[in-house]
Amino acid sequence: MTSAPRTSRLLLLAGGAVLLLALVLIALTLARPSTSAPAASAAASAPAESSADVGFARDMAVHHQQAVEMSFIVRDRTSDEAVRRLAFDIINTQANQRGMLLGWLEMWGRAKSSPGAPMAWMGHTFTPGGDGALMPGMATDAQLDALRKAEGRKAEVLFLRLMTAHHKAGADMAAAAASSAGTEEIRNLADGMVRGQQSEIALMADMLKERGASAS
Repeated sequence: MTSAPRTSRLLLLAGGAVLLLALVLIALTLARPSTSAPAASAAASAPAESSADVGFARDMAVHHQQAVEMSFIVRDRTSDEAVRRLAFDIINTQANQRGMLLGWLEMWGRAKSSPGAPMAWMGHTFTPGGDGALMPGMATDAQLDALRKAEGRKAEVLFLRLMTAHHKAGADMAAAAASSAGTEEIRNLADGMVRGQQSEIALMADMLKERGASAS
């Protein structure tokens, strides 16, 4: 079994590598010759601090970080190949997307975090309860501790339930960004997130059913 400190180190190393790669890719994209003056102007202008683009990038980066953390945990709490494969896919997909979001914030000259309440860009009023769940769908500290202590099928079911709730809230957030963001980059990424997470929600429902459990 992998210890919590080692998992944290892996998260930091993976996140740093993905962020560096994202910055390089974004820089190369912006450096390409523009085909029109409006396109060049759009690439050079950063979304406003209060924009859906900036708010979504910050909030989804945090949301994704926990999904990656949960996936690392369950990977080491079960030998089931289907669950480990799903965890591996989530780690790779969401770590990469998180790196892109943080990379765009860097390119826009925006801070990675905001002192304001999360999800304000959606017109929501959400106050974290101090239990570790910073946004809807996120697991609490107690739930993460329970996942770390669980093994085998119990860990699988708990992970699938927590990740289903996580994905549902994440898909709602991404749908809001896909319809309200001002940049094509965020709209396209958010739209892909909606489709990807909805697909995994359906997959996890089948996996829970195979284990004699439901999402609730």
